[in-house]
Amino acid sequence: MNHEKIKSSVRERYGEIARESASCCGGSCCGGTDDPEGISSRLGYSAGELKAVPDGANLGLGCGNPTAVGAIAEGETVADLGSGGGLDCFLAARRVGPAGRVIGVDMTPDMITRARSNAEKAGYENVEFRLGEIEHLPIADGVVDLVISNCVINLSTDKPSVFAEACRVLKSGGRLMISDIVLDGELPDAVKDDDDAYCACISGAVRREDYLEMIRKAGFKHIEIVSEAPFIDELVVSAGNEETAVPKGVVVSVNVSALKP
Repeated sequence: MNHEKIKSSVRERYGEIARESASCCGGSCCGGTDDPEGISSRLGYSAGELKAVPDGANLGLGCGNPTAVGAIAEGETVADLGSGGGLDCFLAARRVGPAGRVIGVDMTPDMITRARSNAEKAGYENVEFRLGEIEHLPIADGVVDLVISNCVINLSTDKPSVFAEACRVLKSGGRLMISDIVLDGELPDAVKDDDDAYCACISGAVRREDYLEMIRKAGFKHIEIVSEAPFIDELVVSAGNEETAVPKGVVVSVNVSALKP
């Protein structure tokens, strides 16, 4: 699959989601639901957390809750890679407080517009959203205490660069806390080559061991899968002109933590 074509497809698909009032696009994006609160609850967000964020911030797009993987301290600087409507940014902002700062980065202009609007309406002053690619973060070296990301890195066609950038912007002793999709087996060929399956956070995923090795090669230590769960129990992908079943257990959602020495 052509990398630029994939990037364009992802930007277009998630731009549509940002512009629509519905939470998702009928199963052809990560999450695939018109019930964002329902899916977020299943992913580990509490009712209190979901009520605390601005309306329109939760688009039901994640595969976990990276803000729950480890502690976020008052006064810290947090960067969210692929920040979408801002859900995890707003949750992190509540924890870092007025002395802290949260930076959301997304490559989709419509998502940035939506997130900024959400922040303005709710009066958040310690959150900002920057347009940019997670492979080339618009953030200076060594200024971030914590990097989070929720079901986005699987969409990148250059995952090693994403992890290298995360390591670059972190301070020494900074942490990585991410929720993402990995594979514990082979996808059917029809799914591997399908554009919609890529945008749905499936065909862009890599094997678990390769994912963790990319994090290690970027310079991180103490890499740990904190928790994991099947992404979807019964997964059928419309690839090409046919529906193709993905074997149970192949697509897995993981919460990963790591430390920059």
